[in-house]
Amino acid sequence: MIFVCYTQPMDKLRSLKIFLATYDGGSFAAAARTCNTDPSTVSKAIGRLEAQLGLTLFQRSTRQLRITAVGKRYAHTVRKMIQDLSSCEDELRHLNDSPSGTLRINSAVCYGHLYLRPLLRAFCQQYPAIKLELEINDLHVDIIENNIDVALRTGYVEDSRLVARRLSPMDFFICASPQYLEAHGTPRCSEDFQQHQWIGFRIKETQQLQPVFLPDDKGEYLPCELERSHITDDGEAMAYMCADGLGFAQLPHFLAKKGLNSGALASLYPYFRPLQPDSGVFAIYPKRDYLPAKVRVFIEFLTTSLSAMGESSNRTWAENWVPIIDFAQ
Repeated sequence: MIFVCYTQPMDKLRSLKIFLATYDGGSFAAAARTCNTDPSTVSKAIGRLEAQLGLTLFQRSTRQLRITAVGKRYAHTVRKMIQDLSSCEDELRHLNDSPSGTLRINSAVCYGHLYLRPLLRAFCQQYPAIKLELEINDLHVDIIENNIDVALRTGYVEDSRLVARRLSPMDFFICASPQYLEAHGTPRCSEDFQQHQWIGFRIKETQQLQPVFLPDDKGEYLPCELERSHITDDGEAMAYMCADGLGFAQLPHFLAKKGLNSGALASLYPYFRPLQPDSGVFAIYPKRDYLPAKVRVFIEFLTTSLSAMGESSNRTWAENWVPIIDFAQ
């Protein structure tokens, strides 16, 4: 009994293609020309295939090579299999190269509501063959295990399987409503904030309060121990509570933007930008040699849209915002 082991799947596929070429050409020499090899290699490939199957595919003589009945039936099945495989490969290449199919997006809650959602209509109009499946939550889910195409996260995820592309830094403002400042007075220095009400943000995954940074007399931002009068785990609720006059809040730029532009919020300092390398807003997607077109065009659309809003990988609109009073000066 002869045992044959194909060390690589491609060996078997090549043998099958050589078998079909031999059947179509009627000789080892014809198959060798079709497969760009020599007759000896063709003969050995057919011999290995027959040994693996335990069947005689060709009757050999000194003058001719004739396909057997089982060989003819096998050729019919092999030809259909190779054609189906080729069609599948062509279809997959087309899907990968054209912006179409379902795009699964996972986004942090506030960023998804305030920045992403307003852009989706224009994106769908530009790429009508793409269907969106949008998940909004603040959990760092495993995007590979959950079959997510791209995640928008406020913070970098260290994972060798993933690519993290920074869309923008994450800038912060110390905000209060004009009504609160009128009723409770305006702090004149960092120490004065101890006497004011604060709205704290609790991070859902860690249950820790987000630290508050205030400038010292040298203008350097340092974490400060402040009592939080109110606490929430929802960023938009924190911004609305601040606008409603419940106290001061440290808000990321994408949360503060609407209130600052409308006058519902006032900032007492210029923006503050953490220096940590993992600080920022990132588009995170699986690392692969051939990025699907639907993911590529989505990220390109997002970066172009952010650029129109004055944001890029190293800047946000916050750099141009002028506070009502800059106590750091």
